[in-house]
Amino acid sequence: MPADADRRDGKAVCATLDALADAWERGDAEAYGRQFTENGTYTTYIGSHYEGRADITASHRALFKGFLKDSKLAARYLDMRFLTKDVAVLTSRGADYTGDKPGADEPSKVTTFTLVRDTDDTWRIAAFHNTERSDVMERFSFLWAPDTAPKAEK
Repeated sequence: MPADADRRDGKAVCATLDALADAWERGDAEAYGRQFTENGTYTTYIGSHYEGRADITASHRALFKGFLKDSKLAARYLDMRFLTKDVAVLTSRGADYTGDKPGADEPSKVTTFTLVRDTDDTWRIAAFHNTERSDVMERFSFLWAPDTAPKAEK
């Protein structure tokens, strides 16, 4: 963490992601969208790319009324780093779910968030990229070539 970033910034970044998950759980697309910068981007694991808070909010309004209704988010943070005092990158394992919360090794996606300190001193998501995780292929590759396993898997 750069000298000019501190623990409060780390907690504030996590609070933004907690607010994102809370908005998801409540099905509140407007609150979900407020966690993004005005020009934020969101790329889904299937490759859909949304540009801007309005686009992200509108798509989640439809999703929360449709097949993501009553779902929740689970996440396990893998890494957080501050590139500057106003820019943070956080990588996590995550999944949306209904019913029982997935176990720590079960989340089906890897997510990368780039967050920035906005003009009101609030941390907001500038970019959110979601990638589907192939647990079987990942484990097979680590068995076949153990030296390819990343630090987060050791």
